[in-house]
Amino acid sequence: MPANLSHFAIECDDVERAKRFYQAVFGWRIEPWGPPDFYQIFTGTAEQPGVLGALQQRRAPLTGTGNRGYECSFGVDSIKHIIAGVVANGGTIAMSEFRIEGVGNGAYFLDTEGNRFAALQYDATMSWPTGTHSPN
Repeated sequence: MPANLSHFAIECDDVERAKRFYQAVFGWRIEPWGPPDFYQIFTGTAEQPGVLGALQQRRAPLTGTGNRGYECSFGVDSIKHIIAGVVANGGTIAMSEFRIEGVGNGAYFLDTEGNRFAALQYDATMSWPTGTHSPN
């Protein structure tokens, strides 16, 4: 069995603030699950399933700088829409919009909790490698 991404988790200092951020920016459905300050993230729909995620209280204080954990890139329909949504909802731009020829346009961000992530608007003509599929 291939090791496909099946789940991701985002740790937060302020779970409610992060919940509002990701719902506003990506339109994810985020529902309580299990212990306090733990939510399931549903990135897709019944017609277009996505990856299941979790939004949870940070387990240990985040100190210093540098990336801790996985850095996820999300396929989006409009990078400009996501940039505007991130800024309007309290996130920051970590790397301005850039172009990868043959792939698409992207940018890096920090969410309201200091977690780094990327968004990519893939070119419609991009040729995906065998065994993969377009995220859009």
